[in-house]
Amino acid sequence: MKKIAIVLSIISFTLKAQPKVSTGAIRHFEDFKSELVTPRNVDVWLPDGYSSNEKYEVLYMHDGQNLYDAPANWNKQAWEADSISGKLIRENKTRKFIIVGISNIPLQRFSNYFPQKAFESLTRKTQDSLYALEWNGTKLFSGAVSSDAYLKFIVSELKPFIDKNFSVYPDQKHTFIAGSSMGGLISMYAVCEYPNIFGGAACLSTHWPGTFEKNNNPIPAAFFNYLKNHLPNPASNRFYFDYGDQTLDALYPPLQAKADEVMKLNGFNEVNWITKYYPGADHSENSWQKRFEIPLVFLLGK
Repeated sequence: MKKIAIVLSIISFTLKAQPKVSTGAIRHFEDFKSELVTPRNVDVWLPDGYSSNEKYEVLYMHDGQNLYDAPANWNKQAWEADSISGKLIRENKTRKFIIVGISNIPLQRFSNYFPQKAFESLTRKTQDSLYALEWNGTKLFSGAVSSDAYLKFIVSELKPFIDKNFSVYPDQKHTFIAGSSMGGLISMYAVCEYPNIFGGAACLSTHWPGTFEKNNNPIPAAFFNYLKNHLPNPASNRFYFDYGDQTLDALYPPLQAKADEVMKLNGFNEVNWITKYYPGADHSENSWQKRFEIPLVFLLGK
């Protein structure tokens, strides 16, 4: 049963209507239209006291339906992003910011979030084997890998809408992106592909294996090679990574160590990159919620 829950946490999340929050307010956009990807819900969290007379920074987050309102979620867990972010802003630990939560399309999550250039570097045989993967009769990839289109959606359709309709700074140094698991991979990929759009990424429990295979898996090497060749300038971009060691996170310690080596070789240091290890932490919203404050302060701290 535990194994089923772990896999469900990485491939399937329930779609839902506007979430309830304990602090701040939500602006809900049902089936946000796109010419690039399947329409999906977008929830914009505004902190208490939000005013058009002030400018706010922006944090884009994947798996947006899991950020708030735990009772309404499939596993009764959430990041509690509203209460954590609101508390940090009230305590003057971060600059003022809003959160743009982008809901996933459950059956398209792997296709949308798997870094496309790394995928295309794999052999055709490996690509075909990934497309053939199933869980309980459902393919992990519902179609061709489409993370380039997903990022283009964020950059060319969603971000201009946010910049126009909310009182935010539109520039790179005030724009960030974050996610966990596959959402960690696509956040890393976003900054590497669009370093002039996103100033930094928070990548929690980054799913370096790409699938659920531990042995003879060529995917992590493809990710690390992509990272080595596409990391942006350390002077203008920041990265936060973390990992636990329980449930699916048990696969991550040796892989995150290899990613850390790539970061060092590309000139990143404690000023613009940190990796945190959380012994005993598992692969769940409850775990990410407990440490969400750390990447927020790293990216948005005063």
